[in-house]
Amino acid sequence: MRLARPDNRRGANFTTSTAWVSTSSIRKGPCRAVIIGSGFGALTAARRLAKAEVDVTVISRTSHHLFQPLLYQVATGLISEGQIAPQTRVVLRTQKNARVVLGAVERIDVAEGTVTVRSLDRISAFAYDSLIVAAGADQSYFGHDEFAEFAPGLKTIDDALELRGRILGAFEQAELSDNPEERARLLTFVVVGAGATGVEMAGQIAELASTTLRGAFRSIDPTDARVIPIDAACEILPAYGGRLSRRAAHRLERAGVEIRLETMVVDMDYDGLDVRDSDGRVHRIDAQCKIWSAGVSGSPLGRQLAAQTDVELDRAGRVKVAPDLTVPGHPEIAVVGDMVSIDGVPGMAPAAIQAAAYAAEGIRMRLAGEPTMPRERFRYWDKGSMATVARYSAIAKIPIPGTAKSVELAGFWAWVGWLVLHLLYLVGFRNRFTTLIDWMFSFTTRSRNQLAITEQQVFARTAIDELEQRRRDDAAA
Repeated sequence: MRLARPDNRRGANFTTSTAWVSTSSIRKGPCRAVIIGSGFGALTAARRLAKAEVDVTVISRTSHHLFQPLLYQVATGLISEGQIAPQTRVVLRTQKNARVVLGAVERIDVAEGTVTVRSLDRISAFAYDSLIVAAGADQSYFGHDEFAEFAPGLKTIDDALELRGRILGAFEQAELSDNPEERARLLTFVVVGAGATGVEMAGQIAELASTTLRGAFRSIDPTDARVIPIDAACEILPAYGGRLSRRAAHRLERAGVEIRLETMVVDMDYDGLDVRDSDGRVHRIDAQCKIWSAGVSGSPLGRQLAAQTDVELDRAGRVKVAPDLTVPGHPEIAVVGDMVSIDGVPGMAPAAIQAAAYAAEGIRMRLAGEPTMPRERFRYWDKGSMATVARYSAIAKIPIPGTAKSVELAGFWAWVGWLVLHLLYLVGFRNRFTTLIDWMFSFTTRSRNQLAITEQQVFARTAIDELEQRRRDDAAA
C-alpha cells in the first residue's frame, strides 16, 4: 500500500497544501496527523511520531499539559499549578515536525477529513489523514448539571484554583462570623464521591485544618472543621476493595474525617445539600463548601463521532472503539484516553500512555506501507494503581503477571512508592525537583507554600458561564 495526494477537500482553510490518503500511488510528501488534546495520551502520541515522516498538529483548548492526579494538591496548597501543567508548546518545541494549536474543537468532519477549531472569534480548519482523539473526560453530575454551580469538580487548573479559593475562603468567612450556626456551616466540607480523588481531597482538607491552619485564626479553631466524604457505594475506594478500602477508611477516621457510605445526593443549593441514606430517609447537611468527584463523562467529541459513523457510546458518553482503538469503518481515526470505553482498560494515565503509543505505531505502520488489517488488538498492561490517603499513608494494588492475584500494600511504604511514581510522571526535571522540595518542606513541617487566594478564583467560572450564555442568547436573537 502506498500513499498519494488526494483531490482538494472542500470547506476548510488548510494551513498547508499537502494532504494524504491511502491509494496505490507513490507517497511524495508527509502525512498529516492531527491529535486532539494535550494530556498524557496526546503528548505520548505526538512524541512517538517525532521521527516519522508526518506533520503533527496538536490541538488543545488549554495551553498546557496537565497531570490531573495531582490537581488535589494544587487545590489544597501543597504545590503550584505550574509544577503539574507545563506549556505544551514548550514541551514539544524541539520536535520540528510538531505544531501546537490553541483552540476548542467545534467539529470533526469525518467525511471531509477536517477538524474545525475556534480560538476566540477566529475559526480555523485542519485537514488530517490520521486523527487521534484524546480529548479526555468531563465531570458528570448524573443528570443534575445544576449542581455544578454549588459543587465544582476537579478536572482542570481553573477547578483546582476555584476550590482552593472556596476552601480557604470558608475559613476566612467563619473568622468574621458571630453566628454559631453559620460558622458550623462554613466549617463543614462535603466531598461527593469516595474514589481516589474524593479520598485524597478529604484527607488533605482534614490535614489543612488540623495542622497548617491550626493557630492561624483568633475567632475560630480550624480543627473544629468537619470533612464529610459521601458515596453511594458500600465502601470507599471501591476499585481497591476489601482490606485496602478498610485500611484507608480507618486512616481517614483517625484524621477526623466523617465517612458516609450508601448515601446519595438528591438536591443541592448554596448553603448545603440533601442526601438520601441507605434507609431511604432524606436529611440535610449544611455546608457552604462542596466538592464533586463522583463521576466522569466522555468528551462531547464522542457524540460527534457517533453521529457520523457506526461507533457506539456507553452510558457515560465514552466511545466504544474497535479492538485496535479505531472507530469501526474508519481506520484513520483512533480514540485513546479517558474518552474510550473498552473492557479492561481504566481511565488512568498509564492506560492513556499505552493506548497512545499503540495508536501512533499504527500511523507509522500505515506510512511504511505495512499491512495493518487485521492488526493485533490493543492489550493493556496493568501495572497497578495507588492512592494516597493522608500524610505518610497510601494504598497500592499491584497485579502479579500471569495470575489473578495482586500484591497489596498499605501505609508508609505504599506512600513512598506513590511519591516516587508521581514524580516520575511529571514532565520536566525542574518540575520534579521543585515538587520534591515542596513535598519535603510540607511533610516535615505543617506549612504549605501555595495558599494565596483571590475572589476571581472563586467567581470567574460562573461569571464566564453567564457571559457565554449571554453571547449564545444574543446570537440566537
